Amino acid sequence: MKTIALIGSTGSIGRQVCSVVRRHPEKFKIKSIVANAFSELFLEQVREFMPEYAALANEEAGRAIAKDIPQGVKFGYGEKAAEEAIAYGDVAFVAATGFAGLKYSLKAIELKKDIALANKETLVCGGELVMGKIKGAGTSLMPVDSEHSALWQALSFRADAPFRRLIITASGGPFYHYSEEQLRLVTPASALKHPTWQMGAKITIDSATLLNKGFEVIEARWLYDAPLEKIHTIVQPESIIHSMVEFEDGGILAQMSYPTMELPIQLALTYPERFDCGLQPLDFETLGAIRFLPLERKRFPCYDLALRALELGDNYPCALNGAGEIAVHAFLDGRISFLEIAKTMEEVLEKTERMKADSYAVLKETDARARALARELIDR
Repeated sequence: MKTIALIGSTGSIGRQVCSVVRRHPEKFKIKSIVANAFSELFLEQVREFMPEYAALANEEAGRAIAKDIPQGVKFGYGEKAAEEAIAYGDVAFVAATGFAGLKYSLKAIELKKDIALANKETLVCGGELVMGKIKGAGTSLMPVDSEHSALWQALSFRADAPFRRLIITASGGPFYHYSEEQLRLVTPASALKHPTWQMGAKITIDSATLLNKGFEVIEARWLYDAPLEKIHTIVQPESIIHSMVEFEDGGILAQMSYPTMELPIQLALTYPERFDCGLQPLDFETLGAIRFLPLERKRFPCYDLALRALELGDNYPCALNGAGEIAVHAFLDGRISFLEIAKTMEEVLEKTERMKADSYAVLKETDARARALARELIDR
C-alpha cells in the first residue's frame, strides 16, 4: 500500500486524488492532509480518511476548527505546521496552488520523498533549483499535469529518454478565434467557461489567456532538460491528444483519452503499473475530427510573455508568475479588463531586477516584489 501526504486537498486536483483513493482503498492511504484555509469539505475529508496528521496553512482558520478535528488525528495550523505534513507518507502529492506549492516541493526533496507534482509554480518559479536538488537527493518527480503526464508516458516514464521534439497540445481556450475588439469585452464569467476542462478559477483564466501553455513550456524545459527550440506547442481543440513526442527516426507517440485528470493523477501514484480509473474508453467511430491549429506566439501576449521570461532566465519566470497571480485575481474581481492581465504582467517583467534563482529566499523575494508592483500598477 502506498501512503500519501496530500497537500491542497480541497482544490480541484486534491478532490480528484481523494476519488482515486476511494476507488482503490487497498492500494492507497492518505496519511496526512493539508488545505490552505477552512472549508467544510476539509473537515469532511479528515473525517472520511482519518489521516495521522492534518493541517491548515491559515493559522487563524486552524485555531477556529481545532476542536472539531476527530480524536486520533494530530492537528496543526500555520505555514510551518502545514509543511510538517510532508514527513508523513511515501509520496508527497503537491496539489497546492500558486507560489506556495514551491516550499512544499522543496520540503519533500529535503526529506527525500518522491513527489507527485500538480503544482506548476514549483518548476515555473524554481525549475533550476528544484531539479538540481532532486538529482542530489535521488528522489523521483512524477508529473501530474495532463500534458506532462502524456509526455512522460510517451517517453516510457523516463525524463532522460532521448527525443527530437516535445509537442505540447493546447485546447486553445474559449477565445482562440477572438479579435482584439472581442477580447476587450471578455468578462470573468465568459472566461471561466472552458470548452473542454473543468478546473479551478485561476488555472481556467490562465488557460483562456494561454499563459498556462507558456508555463507548461517552462515546465517541460526543466522536466526533460529540453531547450526551447525542441519544445513545440499546437492547438488541439477537442483535448483528445494530450501531448506527443517525436523521436529521431521521425516516429511520434501520442497519449489520447477523453479530458480527465484522474488518469494522470492515478498514474503518478501507480506507475509503471496501470489500473482502472473509471475512464470512458474512446469511441473512435463517433469521435469525429481531431483538429490541429497553430499556436502563434505573437497572437497571444501571455503565452509570449512566458516564453520571453524563460529566455531571460534566472528569476524572471518567478516574477511573471507572481504578477500573473495578482492580475488574474484583479480580473476576476472586476478591477481590470481581460487584456490588462497581459499588460500588467509585461510591465512587471520589464521592471524586474535580475537575480540568480539559486535559493528559495531569492525566489520568495522576487515573488513578493512582483506582487507588490502588480498591485501598485492595478491600483493606479
